[in-house]
Amino acid sequence: MSLLFRESAASVAARLLEGSLTLHLIENFAHRYRHRPGASERRSWERSIPALVNALNEAGLGEVEVLLEYGLPLTSKRVDAVLAGVHPTTGDPSYVLVELKQWSAAYPDEENPALCRVDSYPRSVLNPIEQVRDYCAYLKSFNGAVERMPDSLAGVAFLHNAGEAGVAGLRAVGENRLGRLYTGDRRGAFLDFLRSRLAPAPGADAADLLIDAKARPSKQLMSVAAEEVRDREQFVLLAEQREAYELVMSAVRESRRSNGKRVVVVTGGPGSGKSVIALSILGELYRRGETALHATGSQSFTKTMRRVAGRRKPVVRDLFKYFNSFQAAEPNELDALICDEAHRLRKTSANRWTKAELRTGRPQVEELIAAARVPVFLLDRHQVVRPGEMGTPEEILAAAGRMGVESVLVELDGQYRCGGSAAYERWVVGLLGLEGEGDGPPVWEPDGRMEVLTAESPREMEEFLLARRKEGYGARMTAGYCWKWSKVTPKTTELPADVVIGDWARPWNLQGDRSVLGAPPSALWATEDAGFGQVGCVYTAQGFEYDWAGVIIGPDLVWRTDRWVVDRTASKDSTFTSTTPDEDVDRLIRNTYKVLLTRSMIGTIIHSTDPETREKLHSLIRPAADVGTPAMV
Repeated sequence: MSLLFRESAASVAARLLEGSLTLHLIENFAHRYRHRPGASERRSWERSIPALVNALNEAGLGEVEVLLEYGLPLTSKRVDAVLAGVHPTTGDPSYVLVELKQWSAAYPDEENPALCRVDSYPRSVLNPIEQVRDYCAYLKSFNGAVERMPDSLAGVAFLHNAGEAGVAGLRAVGENRLGRLYTGDRRGAFLDFLRSRLAPAPGADAADLLIDAKARPSKQLMSVAAEEVRDREQFVLLAEQREAYELVMSAVRESRRSNGKRVVVVTGGPGSGKSVIALSILGELYRRGETALHATGSQSFTKTMRRVAGRRKPVVRDLFKYFNSFQAAEPNELDALICDEAHRLRKTSANRWTKAELRTGRPQVEELIAAARVPVFLLDRHQVVRPGEMGTPEEILAAAGRMGVESVLVELDGQYRCGGSAAYERWVVGLLGLEGEGDGPPVWEPDGRMEVLTAESPREMEEFLLARRKEGYGARMTAGYCWKWSKVTPKTTELPADVVIGDWARPWNLQGDRSVLGAPPSALWATEDAGFGQVGCVYTAQGFEYDWAGVIIGPDLVWRTDRWVVDRTASKDSTFTSTTPDEDVDRLIRNTYKVLLTRSMIGTIIHSTDPETREKLHSLIRPAADVGTPAMV
């Protein structure tokens, strides 16, 4: 379990008095997250923690355990403080999640009280009552101890600098046990609330129970997509995820009332929850009877969503479209158009099958913006893997500006794949030099959330993954596009083993829409169990997740002395043509491996076909042979 500091309220107060608490937090933060905390975070610790700890001690609760910067399971999101103790009435474990704000004033958003406006912020942010309520709901879903004792949990936002007049409007969302608000003006009431949830008794055992509880595995996207769209919300959206969702809902309501438009752009790395937000928005609009569609540029993702979400209700299948489906759409025909995987936007929608009258040369992004009152674009700039893909925040916001449409940008900084390890995503970016080579690839330092291993051979990788499958985990093998791809037909008697590395050979995942010899069609390779045994490529893996990822780095990306070298001649990807500039190929191949390395929920095992590259990887990552059976998250 991830947290930065834990002691009793009395001990934390002593640390504050001697001036050492912030130093401990900074040191622990840097060790866990591999970078120093920002100035705003340090200020928050220096100003908000004393307000909370002083209140606890004044309430006679000095023996309550204070868990600072408590990491929610399977995500990189942190609760400012969790108070662990004994309930004064029942004697059972009792926990209070606390969201601390330094705000002196905040006002509910005119359109949506789940959001609020703070003068120092450029856009509306999540109401702190809703924020802590979401944290409680999430913890109930993913912590075994709290799941068994749901009444043990309470949530509170403490705005210690605020007076009632400045924030009273935030209570428009309603208060309950999991979400309430206290201000500096109501400090006495805050002390009474703390005493109502926590007894003046040691909280160490309750804290141990919370920390040692098993984290339930994350709900994988496809396994609950049908229920999310048809019936009810299956995911708990946290922080910026919830803000993005509420901004879209507000924009849809406002556009109907004012006959206006607004573009919403949501950016975030792999596993930051973009597709969960997309499904949540689509599901809620669908249930309300609003006109909304989901679109991607990924055939695999769209076909899988149609199959999974529309299994029992075929009308749901029609909610999932492609980016090039809107060439002839009427302006503002939809209330909302949710463009997932928007990094796959192309310059235009025209292809060789496009009718002549539709070959207007109009940019694809403008077609999508025109089609709905509220177009929503969700993307990760480091997942552009094909020439001609041009989905970036700058391109989309510029297109909105050209069309005279108001726009808003939301940046997600959470991590909900890769064991919730934000450190792993940063490590992958550093490994591949995606934001400049800097000092070279960093050594992977295990963070307790994500397993990262190397394999000396693809056979060793496959055997390791087979062992994980026997333990009940899902797994897939993927590779860079460095081997030819033989055509498979219904008459094929054996899948061609195209991916050949030494004496090991396996077939690529199938192309096309048909199952052959028990192997699933391309669009279902990542989600059907029979996909294991074929090697996936970036186009079938992108947008999906599985427990364990085996990634083969081919000869298109090799380490030479002190830098990565991209060898475009080693790529068999037909989308790279003689007119594709070398710098584009370099970026796209590195992005390809970023996608492949960030599909897993629990761990990644990596093999390179190149000896010098394997040696470099071994210097950065523990070999699987040295680990045995890994500790599971």
